[in-house]
Amino acid sequence: MTQPALRFVDCLDATGLHRMAYWEWAGPSADAPVLVCVHGLSRQGRDFDTLARTLSRRWRVICPDVAGRGRSDWLRQPGAYQIPTYVSDMVTLLARLDVAQVDWVGTSMGGLIGLGVASLRGGAHPDGFIRRLVLNDVGPAIRFEALARIGTYLGKALSFGSLAEGAAYLRGISEGFGPHTDAQWLALSEPLFRQEGEAWVLRYDPAIAVPFAAVTPEVAAAGEAALWAVYDQLRCPTLLIRGADSDLLGADTARAMTQRGPRAHLVELPGVGHAPTLIHDDQITLVTDFLSS
Repeated sequence: MTQPALRFVDCLDATGLHRMAYWEWAGPSADAPVLVCVHGLSRQGRDFDTLARTLSRRWRVICPDVAGRGRSDWLRQPGAYQIPTYVSDMVTLLARLDVAQVDWVGTSMGGLIGLGVASLRGGAHPDGFIRRLVLNDVGPAIRFEALARIGTYLGKALSFGSLAEGAAYLRGISEGFGPHTDAQWLALSEPLFRQEGEAWVLRYDPAIAVPFAAVTPEVAAAGEAALWAVYDQLRCPTLLIRGADSDLLGADTARAMTQRGPRAHLVELPGVGHAPTLIHDDQITLVTDFLSS
């Protein structure tokens, strides 16, 4: 089975440099269009293996591990685990790729990073970096109740006696991902762990929870206003995927996103909450058809 190549790019932060890892799925040719897929808050780039394996028949697919996750370096200042840092890192990555525009699939946090990247214009990118944007269960307004739910488990330094035990734990806190077979869930879970002696631990810096824990309803409201301002300026065609049972992206917000800014095309997936994993055939077809149109 085809596997991606692991690569690294050096990114600048306030203390010096950190390495960001990214997984590259070679496209059918050297000049194939580029698709960037960015994961959610506590996940990593291998989440997109199934999607990338299919789309690499046409695209060169790049799946970064956002700083502090997966194979990327941990930041020396926990307060830097925020969207502006991640957007800056992605601009560095896009410079490394040396392409005029990319398509973008962003799940949850990865979608917010995509909004930030899509808002950047100027220099060699007068029309922006992003040609087509897929927002997977995220928008400018995020329900604070969902943030509180995520905060109950984010950043805990847990260890498990086996990979199966760790995968079972993740399944318990990820019911919103929707139904998956045992094999599908294990494939989604295995890259998230590393073995230390006889223990299995999660591949992310627990300190990613530090700035997240500082978010209050007031801070969230201010962020929402800023994100709507960014969204309203978007020019690229946008697909919005929403889990019909999502506790993070409200139905009212999703409808508003179809009526302002890029007027996103909305598709709701029944039986799924936050967030669709994009590994099922119907979800892959949905993304492929949009990017190909």
